[in-house]
This record gives sequence, C-alpha cells and structure tokens, in this order.
Amino acid sequence: MHSKQNAQHRVDQINAFNSELNQLEQEGVFQLSDTDKSNLNNHHQQLLKSLSKIFDIDASASQKQFSLAMKIASFIGALAFSASLFMLFYQYWGNLTTLVQTSVLISSPLIALALTQLCLVKEQSGYFAKIAGLVCIAAFVLNLSMLGQIYNIAPSPNAFIVWAIASLALAYMTNSRLLQTFAILFFAGFLSAKIGTWSGIYWLSFSERPENFFLPALIIFALGHKHQKGFEEFVAIYRIFGGLLFLLPVLVLANWARGSYLTIDPGIIEGSYQIIGFVISAALIYHGIRQNWRDLVNLGSTFFTLFLYTKMFDWWWDWMPKYLFFLVIALTALLILMVFKRLRTGEIGLWLNATKGAEHA
Repeated sequence: MHSKQNAQHRVDQINAFNSELNQLEQEGVFQLSDTDKSNLNNHHQQLLKSLSKIFDIDASASQKQFSLAMKIASFIGALAFSASLFMLFYQYWGNLTTLVQTSVLISSPLIALALTQLCLVKEQSGYFAKIAGLVCIAAFVLNLSMLGQIYNIAPSPNAFIVWAIASLALAYMTNSRLLQTFAILFFAGFLSAKIGTWSGIYWLSFSERPENFFLPALIIFALGHKHQKGFEEFVAIYRIFGGLLFLLPVLVLANWARGSYLTIDPGIIEGSYQIIGFVISAALIYHGIRQNWRDLVNLGSTFFTLFLYTKMFDWWWDWMPKYLFFLVIALTALLILMVFKRLRTGEIGLWLNATKGAEHA
C-alpha cells in the first residue's frame, strides 16, 4: 500500500467482501468450511492490524462517521484559529513598536511551521497538523501583507506566487486538500494578474477580464492528469478546479461580452462563448466517462445544464408564456435524464460483457 487512500480502499473491499459472503451463506448459495472461515478471518485481521499500524484508516462504518465529524471539526478549528490570529494582530497592533511588529510577523509563521512538523511526528491521523498548517499559511499571508504596509512596499501580484508555493508545500506535507485549494487559487490569482498587466491593465483589476483565467486553468487541469503516488486525491482537485477556472469565465463571457478583450460585436462574442461552453462541457463529460473520472462527469454535466438553461432563458423568456417556459425546462430535464440513463445502461452492459468474457477465458 502506497497511500492512506489505497489502504482505506482495501479495508472497504474487505468489509464489502465479508458482507456479501454472509449474504450468500444466508441464501444458501455458497458455504465455506470452518477451517476456511478461520483462515480467512485471521488473514483479514492481520491485514487490518498492519494497515491500522501504518495508516490512520477507518475499519468500520462507525469509524467513518467519526472521521467525517473530525474532519469537519478540524476545518472549523483551523478557520477559527486563523481568524483569531488575524483579529489578535489588529487588536493590539498599534500598541507595538516597529521592531516588535516585524519580529512578531517573521516569527509567527515559523512557529506555526514548527508546530505543524511536531503534530506530524506526534499524531498519526494528521488532523492537528492540518490545523497548524492552515494557521501557518494565515500567518504567512499576514506576514507579507503587513510587512508591506509597515515598510510602505507597493502591492505586487508576486505575493500570490509566494503564498501558492508555501500553501502547496504545506498541502503535500500535511496531505491537506484545503491547503491545496488555497495553493491553486493563489497560483490562479498570480498568473491571471500577470496576464492582466501584460495586457496593459492594473494588476488589481485582473478579475475584470475573465479571459485572464484561461491559461492558469489549463495548467491546473493538466496537473490533474499527472499520476502522483501517495496523493491520488490531489489529482482530482486539480481537475475540478482546472475545469471550474475555465468554465466559470466562459459562462460569464457568454452573458457579458464587455468583459472580453475582443472588440468585435458583443453578440458574436457571447454567441461564441456559448458554443465554447457547450463544447467544453460535453468534452469533459466524454473524457470523464472514458477515464472513469466521476468528478469530471459531474462538473461537465453541471455546466452543460447551466449553459443550456441560460440559453433557453435568452431565447424564450420574453415571448413565451411562463408556464410553457417552465414546462419546456422540465421536459428538457427529463430528456437529459433519459440520455444519462442510456449512457449508464451502456456502461453496465460493457461491464457485464467484460465479466462474461473473463469467465469464458
């Protein structure tokens, strides 16, 4: 086992196997001898004990529920600690000398980093390390922001890339998808701001041009196709945010041509981006089905529906009776449901054919 995710998947397989085996025995389809049962149980117990020693896994459904509660608690705790640190700085900041302010700003992220490392060594599950890691990033963001104010340094988009690198390093250090998300957003902000400045606008106005996000979105999406041993869950996050950072600007431009760099007729701009939105959404659905990536299928389906419904609104809302408009929406939803049902049935058929082929072989 190379990662906690693989170990957890193996545990889930064992639980599902034992549940199905018990069901088959109750139905009289299959019966193991007492010796086989004992050997199988001993093997599973040894495997679970080994995996529990190496990884912080959930061996039962109740443990999974507790883990979910712990994740929620750690998320709330991390946000609360970060907010507390932010408020503490601003509460007493004016009473400190410049030297003390500088010392506090420099030492805070270093102390939080040391605490993160200590939590990783002392606590196997990693929940406390993730809290300390988020506090470390919050302190680091405050560090650069407030040092710039103290020494009158002009704001720069370069701070985003520094925060992105620090967030990504801590994300892989603590196996935190939340810190990975911050790293992605910081990187997207940095590159988008740079593209904005290259285009002649002030960097703080980069969000006024949604097209600035296309390049970082493609880079992030490409990272979602690179296998990362031990960090399989991170790959899906790259894909999701890469798709979001591309499709959201397309959705905006499909309805707001003034945000585009293009100077042609606004109707052509909006129409073009509407077509792009449909094509990219459909491509994500197809690619997700081919690669068995449910996250891409869900993302593509959501945006395809959004583009479809916004287009229907543009076409029919002003002249069609409202009851008829919503009836068309309902019928379209049913049509989409039928299409996805056929696709799902086709996938099940392929799986059954593959199973039969394996049995004959």
